[in-house]
Amino acid sequence: METVIRGLVLYLFLMILFRISGKRTLSETTVFDFVLLLIVAETAEQALLSDDHSMTNSLILIVTLIITDISLSLVKQRFKQFGKVVDGVPIILLDDGKLLHDRLQRVRVDENDILESAREMQGLQRLDQIKYAILEKDGRITIIPRKEE
Repeated sequence: METVIRGLVLYLFLMILFRISGKRTLSETTVFDFVLLLIVAETAEQALLSDDHSMTNSLILIVTLIITDISLSLVKQRFKQFGKVVDGVPIILLDDGKLLHDRLQRVRVDENDILESAREMQGLQRLDQIKYAILEKDGRITIIPRKEE
């Protein structure tokens, strides 16, 4: 039973930690992020397994984490507000060519990130060519170009 409780506590802790750290954390992994993730995984292993390195303990832990993940996905489907809290919602960062600075600061995105997405997705080079820039739930920035008049 201790293994199940450790697994649940670690799962919730890491979910909250990654949610607080921002959407871009998992979507745009750098070498530093990858190394950090490996260190977190090793640390989590030690926290979960303590001194017990038995196969049974590992299997119980894996099943606990998978059941927890499936349960959360079912709760998110049933209660849409819970899903919005856990996964977030898309956020408009640029409206009609104008940056929304309070939102940019809150999600830690800057003008260069928007311009990079605009160049990659639409071949746009300036903010005034963009109607909307939206930070999606998965961390991507969607660009909707301004229509030519």
